[in-house]
Amino acid sequence: MDTVTILFYVFSIVLLGSSVRVITAKSTVHAALFLILSFFTASCIWMLLKAEFLAIALVLVYIGAVMVLFLFVVMMLDMNSSNLREGFWTHLPMAAFVGALIAFEMGVVLMGGFQLTEAPVPTAAEVQMGNTKLLGIELYTNYLYPLEIAAVLLLVAMVSAIALTLRQRKDSRYVDPSDQVKAKKADRLRIVKMAPTVAAPQAKTEGDQA
Repeated sequence: MDTVTILFYVFSIVLLGSSVRVITAKSTVHAALFLILSFFTASCIWMLLKAEFLAIALVLVYIGAVMVLFLFVVMMLDMNSSNLREGFWTHLPMAAFVGALIAFEMGVVLMGGFQLTEAPVPTAAEVQMGNTKLLGIELYTNYLYPLEIAAVLLLVAMVSAIALTLRQRKDSRYVDPSDQVKAKKADRLRIVKMAPTVAAPQAKTEGDQA
C-alpha cells in the first residue's frame, strides 16, 4: 500500500465522519464548520485524483464564499436549533428511504465508470493542454445540454426560493412593479412657475398696529 492509497483512506474516513456530524450536530454553527471540513477533505481527494481544477474550485467557491456566507447568516440570525429539530425522529424513516434511493440511483449511474479495465492513456496533445482546458472542452461539447438543463434548474430553484420567502408584511415596503410601469410624469412631477424676484413685505407702522 503506497502513500497515495493511505491518504485516500484517511481523507475518506474524515469525509464520512464530518458528513455524519453535519446531520447530527446540535449546534448550527458546528454543523456548518463540519460541512467546511467535508468540502476540504473532498478537495484533498480530488487532488489525489489529479483533478486540480475541481479541487481549487471547491475550496475557492464553496469554502471561500458559500460557507462563509452561511456562517455569517447563521451567526447573525441566532436561530433556535431545538425548534428546527422538532419531529426529527418522526420523519427519519422517510428521510432514510429517500437517502437510500438517491444513493442507489447515484450508484447505478456511476457504476459504469468503475468497470473500466484499463485507464485511458492521454495523448501528447492532451497532456500539454492540461486538465482545466480538457475539462472545459469536454463540458461544453459532449455535455453542453446537461449543463444547460442544470443551469435552468438552478435558475428555477432560485426564483422559487425568492417567491416562497417574499411575503407581504405590514413592515415591508413592497412596491408593485405594475404600478411602477403605469406611473406617468404628470403624476409624479408638478412644474410651478414663480417670479425670479419677490418684493419684500412692508414693515408695519405703529398706526397699523393700533
